Amino acid sequence: MSRRPLIAGNWKMNCLKGDGVALAEGIAARLKAEPPQADLLVCPPATLIDAVARAVAGTPLAVGGQDCHAAKSGAHTGDVAAPMLKDLGASHVIVGHSERRSDHGETDATVRAKAAAAHATGLVAIICIGETEADRDGGRTLAVVGSQFEGSLPPDATPENTVIAYEPVWAIGTGRTPTNPEVAEVHGAIRALAAKRLGTDGASRLRILYGGSMKPSNAEDLLALEDVDGGLIGGASLNVEDFWAIARSSR
Repeated sequence: MSRRPLIAGNWKMNCLKGDGVALAEGIAARLKAEPPQADLLVCPPATLIDAVARAVAGTPLAVGGQDCHAAKSGAHTGDVAAPMLKDLGASHVIVGHSERRSDHGETDATVRAKAAAAHATGLVAIICIGETEADRDGGRTLAVVGSQFEGSLPPDATPENTVIAYEPVWAIGTGRTPTNPEVAEVHGAIRALAAKRLGTDGASRLRILYGGSMKPSNAEDLLALEDVDGGLIGGASLNVEDFWAIARSSR
């Protein structure tokens, strides 16, 4: 079954208001002038979601958050709830990014709860999974990715409310990437696991993104792999030309 690719930009902790709005407007203008064969999403810092959503209103460019709390509200200083993201105009939210797992000690159970909160609010959860360099070198990649998939996916996950992003931790921001056969192997394994949870039809419709130093120079080859349905882009999403080049590489 054909799956429409999703090219998602994770801006991480970058951009002030003026820069962020200009970046989003630049992408939206390209999208309007030359629609690619893909859905496009930008995930700015929480401080910019409202301004970016207003700037691209009426265009096909979607806006998402980079994280959400599992609770709808409460005494959680510094956190952002899923309903708050939706209220600002977000349609997606990233959960379980490796930087959240490592910097904030998030477990699979934490990620699962956040994804469930996103679903309950009507947001699409982009659930990130991926192995460390030690896991890769130790031959544990498929075991780790499989365990994270099983532990991070909430019971109500569907192809409509969930996207999986495979991110080899050792490739994020390093310029290194796995070989195409290695990427294909992991994405195929994730698809097989999804079939057990979502059924064959559900798995065939689930979008699985690759994240980890995808850039214009390697995007076409990565996006041509059978089970790669787009990319979760870090550094390259901060440049209109680079992000657009990746989007145009979509099959």
